[in-house]
Amino acid sequence: MPIIQAWLLEGRDAETKEKFIAAVTEAAVTSLKAPRESVRVIITEMPGTHFGIAGESYAAKRRREAGDP
Repeated sequence: MPIIQAWLLEGRDAETKEKFIAAVTEAAVTSLKAPRESVRVIITEMPGTHFGIAGESYAAKRRREAGDP
């Protein structure tokens, strides 16, 4: 039974996450020959303040790039 966990920054709508789950499931079925019913996909969302890139949080990086103080 494939169990696939994806960490995503929060902010995506339910429809986008449904499409992601379907695509990841299809990838597991195709590449692993896993029965569709056995595939599990876990999405863990995190706020941008909990993810860092090059020494700053994703949220701070976005604010900086947008010109906000």
